[in-house]
This record gives sequence, C-alpha cells and structure tokens, in this order.
Amino acid sequence: MYIQNSTGISEFHLLGLSEDPDLQPILFGLFLSMYLVTVCGNLLIILAVSSDSHLHTPMYFFLSNLSLSDITLISTTVPKMLRNIQTHSRVISYVDCMTQMSIFTIFGCMDYMLLTVMAYDRFVAICHPLHYLVIMNPRKCDFLILVSFFFSLLESQVHIFMIFQITNFKDVEIANFFCDPSELLNLSCSIIFSNNIVKSFLGAIYGFFPISGILFSYYKIVSSILRISSSGGKYKAFSTCGSHLAVVCLFLGTAFGVYLGSTVSHSPRKGAVASVMYTVVTPMLNPFIYSLRNRDIKGALRRLHSRNV
Repeated sequence: MYIQNSTGISEFHLLGLSEDPDLQPILFGLFLSMYLVTVCGNLLIILAVSSDSHLHTPMYFFLSNLSLSDITLISTTVPKMLRNIQTHSRVISYVDCMTQMSIFTIFGCMDYMLLTVMAYDRFVAICHPLHYLVIMNPRKCDFLILVSFFFSLLESQVHIFMIFQITNFKDVEIANFFCDPSELLNLSCSIIFSNNIVKSFLGAIYGFFPISGILFSYYKIVSSILRISSSGGKYKAFSTCGSHLAVVCLFLGTAFGVYLGSTVSHSPRKGAVASVMYTVVTPMLNPFIYSLRNRDIKGALRRLHSRNV
C-alpha cells in the first residue's frame, strides 16, 4: 500500500475475477457468450418494438429504452474485461478509467430511473385505464426519458467531480473488474468525510426516492387489483406488470445483495464476482423475462422473423 498523487497517476490496475491461468479461457468464453446473448436479446426487443405498430405504446417505448441502456451498460465493462483476459493485462489508463466510470454511472442510473418510470406507467395503466393514453401521451413519455437521462448524467458528473477532487490515492489497484466509482472513492486518502456526505446524499436522492416511487406505484396497483371481483380480471391486470416486477426484484435484489455482501465479506475478489450479477447477468436476463411471459413481444418477434425469411 502506498500513497500516490493523482496528478502523477497515468493508469489503474483492475482486479480480475480469478488469478488461475487455467480458468482464463473459460472466463473468456463464458463472458463473451453472455455479452453476445445480452446484445442480441436486447437488440431483438428494440427491433420488435420499433417494427411492430402494435407495440407503439408507452410501456414498450420504455422497454426499448431499457434495452438500449442495458446494451450500453454491458458494452462499457465486458469488452474491456475480455481484452484484459486475452492480453493477460489488467491495466487501464486514467482517461479510459474516467470514461468507463462516467458511462457506467450514466446507464447504470438510467436503468434504475427507467424501472421507476415503468412502475409509474403500470400504475397509470391499471389505476387509471380510461385516461391512460391521455396521461401517458408521446410528449410526456419523451419528457420522462429526458428527465431520467438528465438525472443520470447529473449523478455521473457528481462522481467525476468527486474523483477529480482526490489529491492522493492509497493505491492504484481497483477492487473490481471495471472502474467502479465507489471503489475509486475508497482509494482516496483525503476528503473522506466530505465523500461520505456526498455519497449519503446521492444514496438518498437516487435510492430512497426511486424506491419509494416504485413501492407506492405497486401499493396502488395491488390495491386496485384486489378490488377486481373476477379472478380472470385480477390475473389479466397482474400479468401486465408481472414482467416489470420480476426485473425490478432482480435488479434491486442483486444490487442490494452485492452491497450487503460487501459489508459482511471483506474479500475484494468476492465483491468483484458478486458485482457481475447486476452488471452482466441482469441485463442478459431482461429480454428473456419480457419475451417469455409476454405474448405481444413473442408475436412481434414471430412477425419480424416471418418478414425476414
């Protein structure tokens, strides 16, 4: 462990998932496969939504934006990791690290914000079905996407500003397979107190309020579903938000699981392996969750396939 001035740092060292040389080809093949499945699956969702007029609704508009965000999110981290495995090097330049951290923060937060917006969309669809198309008009949908991107960009810039304020780093070894902003802040030798205050503030703004919005939306949704007399009506109403609820549980569950695991276990490598869940596995599973349980998506994919055959 040593202290280094930030003005003299030209590179960081990323922590790999394993030091075992025999596991490197397996890891390369596994993550390459997961990356290709994620990109292809989310691209299919975007193509299905954009090419089928039946899916030109607010719910699928938000879903296609979520798929685009997932593609960008995984493309920020996995290709660099694959290159590192292939070249047997875990070095990343200071500029590349800042760029990766910035893009990762934007689209990681964008996923979170979009899930909140989609919860609001389901709330309006189930609790105010007669006014749904009026409330969720195209202009409002575009506005919600722009607001989500603005807040995501703002969080990214705050993290960048905090990193640039660090004058001395304890080490250049980042305890993850990508430039995780929280790990970079943990390397700071200075302004630790102010960093903790800002991180707590960001956690309150970007954690408490979106989760509160999701919980409130589903509280109203469940209350409305319980007032439906027929079991068929209840099932139909719940099926419209079942996929979204599954994705929310997967995304938040893995993120909180990684956070709680990091507080219990102090092993950096275990933390890096756990972070794979929300950075790689969750974006990969999203298309399957939405397509396997959604007849509209499956029908659009069949029509898309029949037009291209």
